[in-house]
Amino acid sequence: MGVPGPFPGSPGRPDAPVLDREEADRALARLGAEYEAIETSLLALQDHAGRRLLEGAELSGTTKERWAEAERSITVLWTLFDAYTAALESARELRERRRWPSAEELAELTELLHGAGVTVPGAATADGGPEGGGADDGAPAAGYGEDVPAGPGERFSLEGLVARINGLYARSLDVIVAADAVWSALPARIDLLSAELQRTRSLAHSVGVRPGEHPSGDDLERITEELLRLRARVIADPLAFWVSSATGSSAPGGGRPDTGRYDRAARALEDIRREVAAVLDVRQDAERRLMQLRDVLSRADRTLTEARQARGEVLAKIAASEVPAVSGPPTALHEQLAAAAGYRRRAQWHRLSPLLDSLEERAEEELHRARASLTAVTAPLAVRAELRGRLDAYKAKVARHGMAEDPLLTERYDLARRMLWSAPCDLRAAEQAVWRYQQAAAEALVPQQPQGQGE
Repeated sequence: MGVPGPFPGSPGRPDAPVLDREEADRALARLGAEYEAIETSLLALQDHAGRRLLEGAELSGTTKERWAEAERSITVLWTLFDAYTAALESARELRERRRWPSAEELAELTELLHGAGVTVPGAATADGGPEGGGADDGAPAAGYGEDVPAGPGERFSLEGLVARINGLYARSLDVIVAADAVWSALPARIDLLSAELQRTRSLAHSVGVRPGEHPSGDDLERITEELLRLRARVIADPLAFWVSSATGSSAPGGGRPDTGRYDRAARALEDIRREVAAVLDVRQDAERRLMQLRDVLSRADRTLTEARQARGEVLAKIAASEVPAVSGPPTALHEQLAAAAGYRRRAQWHRLSPLLDSLEERAEEELHRARASLTAVTAPLAVRAELRGRLDAYKAKVARHGMAEDPLLTERYDLARRMLWSAPCDLRAAEQAVWRYQQAAAEALVPQQPQGQGE
């Protein structure tokens, strides 16, 4: 336990207890451990890779301002540490004078260990607070990163020095760790994305996706410029891309790099890459698709030619029948097909891709229209063929029943046959003749009722 009594030279604390020998030894041991920890931390801070990068970089913006404050804080840290070292050495020398210190020596040792007897030369203390504040308790003030000049003889206790050093160290380390985290995360990722961008641009140029000729070519240029600006900004002002921890953690480096701009550029590049891949697929399949288009249009042309020939035959062979007109070949489609072949020769794949899609759909429609036209034109011939088939079928049926020589059936058959095999054929009259023959044949084939049956 300490012995109550005033510290020499410590006005305002007349009742402060004087440490006994064991308490003084424990205090010296604790402060010695603090000294070792502080020295290790300051040396690590001095050798930190992030600090070396900050010292050699051309900074701007937020990082420039905060690093300037951190540098001043680090300078003050060493000043405070030197003062702490000198005071601790003085306390150790006093304690080592004799094994059993006298009451006066214990009082002096107590003043060195707990009193505000450490004078720091006039330097910036960099933690805010009123000038001369913290002389008794060393508590850091509310200001952050503000350099407040100390008085010519600002006084601290050893514990106050430790608290001040810890505060300045944490804030300085926070700047270094945050900048180093951003530099470790973003530039490398931007470089990888830039390399992917160059590969995509090379592939895009090979398929005709170029600035001024295709929207994706313009997008590639914008992404290229964005990555250049982003990288330069990250290098010069890394702290502009640092998001502090949402939990409010006061630990140095509590937060994460802000990758929002990088992520947007990456997504835009991925969209372009997929579009270029689709155009590349067109290049690989272009010849096959063009051949298929030529084949479909050729079949449509042949079908239309057949329809025109059939129309002439129908007009010559069928009377009293409306025969629809047959359109000419699809000239516009052939012109567009020639344009598509030109795009392929000039490797304008981005123009060829949408044109092929449109041509494939319209070519199928044209073939369907040609087939429908042929069907409509040849319908009268189909009706005549059906009537002929029906007439012959009934004749065969009549012959099987032994009624081929029936005069009425023979007369009606000959009439219908002359109409169907004459040119031009009147389909309406021929259909009536076939119907009359069918009726006569049906009546002849009905078994006659025996006379007297049913009386």
